[in-house]
Amino acid sequence: MFEDRTKVLLVIPQEVLGEARAFAGEATSKLKRPVSLQMVLRAFIDEGLKRDGDKAVLSNIEAQVQAVREIRSRAGRDGSRTTDERTRPSRVRRTMSRGTR
Repeated sequence: MFEDRTKVLLVIPQEVLGEARAFAGEATSKLKRPVSLQMVLRAFIDEGLKRDGDKAVLSNIEAQVQAVREIRSRAGRDGSRTTDERTRPSRVRRTMSRGTR
């Protein structure tokens, strides 16, 4: 199941994280085995991807697209950063994953 895994940074609202934690707790109680937050998030992603074309999923994605567009629009009008600062590559050093460990 995890032979070809990849690490991903996921930024989600605190409320969503809280709901996922609560779900993990409920699943732990029902299954009588430990259920991690990572397991819950992975299951949500897997199940969400199976709902290809689902109106609720597409609506959620559309809301996120609009939010990002609004944030970027405000940042562009802000003018507090120069064009050079916006286009300069990040100084964060990135490393290549060596696959599974």
